[in-house]
Amino acid sequence: MSILVVGLGVIGATYGYLFQKAGHRVEHLVRSSSARSGISSLEVEILDGRTDTKGSLSHDRYSVHHHVHHRARSRYDLIVVSVPQGRIAEVMADLDAGGIEGPVLLFCGFWGEREELDGLLAGRDVILGYPVAGGGYPVAGGSITGNRLDCCVFDHVMLERRDRARFPGYERVEALFASCGISLERPYDMLEWIWLHMAINAGVGAVAGMYGDIEDTTRSAEQLMGSTRMLARAVRAIRETSRIVASRGVDLSRYRGELLAYRLPTAVSAPLMRRMFARNLLTRRIMTLHGNTDDLLFVCGTVYEQGRGGGIPAPVFYESYEAVRGKAARRGSGTADIARP
Repeated sequence: MSILVVGLGVIGATYGYLFQKAGHRVEHLVRSSSARSGISSLEVEILDGRTDTKGSLSHDRYSVHHHVHHRARSRYDLIVVSVPQGRIAEVMADLDAGGIEGPVLLFCGFWGEREELDGLLAGRDVILGYPVAGGGYPVAGGSITGNRLDCCVFDHVMLERRDRARFPGYERVEALFASCGISLERPYDMLEWIWLHMAINAGVGAVAGMYGDIEDTTRSAEQLMGSTRMLARAVRAIRETSRIVASRGVDLSRYRGELLAYRLPTAVSAPLMRRMFARNLLTRRIMTLHGNTDDLLFVCGTVYEQGRGGGIPAPVFYESYEAVRGKAARRGSGTADIARP
C-alpha cells in the first residue's frame, strides 16, 4: 500500500516504521517549519509485544521518507492522521491545499459527536481507529528525542466495525495491519469507545497529576503504579468518568470488558493492578513513556466540563482535576485554553 502519515509524532513514526518493515511505501507529511522536517532517519528502540506478551526489545533504523510538497496532486491508498482533536480541521485544510487525496484512518481521540467529525473531515472517506489495548492502555507509546524513537507496541489495535465505517477498501486496511502482525478488535461503536477511553485516561491522569509532578509524567506514572492507595483512587475516579460518558446516552453494558477491572472492589482491583504493573514490563514502560502534560490536561478538562455541565456527580474526579488545574495555573499554563478543543 501507499501510505501517508501526517506528521512525525510517536504514534505516526511507530506505525510508519511497522508499515515500512512490512513492505509498504510510507511517506510523512511534515511542515517545513517543524523541528523534525529535516529528519531523514530515526534510531528505533522498540519493546515489541506482537509475538511476546512480555515484550521483546530490539534496535533498528527507520528511513523517513518525506512527502514532496511541490507535486501537483498526490493520491495515497491510506492517510494516517494521529493528532490532537483541535488539529483535525487544520490537517484536513493542509491536505486539501496540497492536493493530497485518499481515505483517512483517524487514529486519535475525539470527544465530539459523529456529525461534528463528518464536518471536520469535509467529505473524505474516514475510518476510526485507536492504538489502544484492553483496559485502556496505549498500544503504541513512546518518545522521540532528536533522531531517536523509543516506542512500545502491543499485538492489536482498535478499529471501527465494517458495518459502521462506510469506508471503501475496508479489506485493505485489515490486510495492512495483518501484514504487520497486528490483529484488530472492533468495539460495538468506535466513537463511543473512544469517549470511554478518554474518560479512563482522564480518571488516571487526574489522580496521577494530583499526587505527582505534572511536568514529569514519567515520574508521576511510576508513583501511581507503585501505590495501592493512588490506584484505588484512580479506580474510583474512572467509575465516575465512565458515568459521565453514560450521561451522553452510551450503554456501558456494551463495554463490559473495558470496565471490568474498575468494577471490582478497590480492595481487590488496586492490588491486582499494582501487581500487574510490577510484573508486566511492556505495560509499565508504555505507561511511563506515554504522556504529554498538555494533552492529558486537555482530556481531563474536556471530561470535567462535560460532567460539570451535565450535573453528573463525580467528587473524586472533580477534586483530583481541580488540584491538577491549580498546579497548571501555578506553572503558568492557560488551563482555560487547555480545557477546550
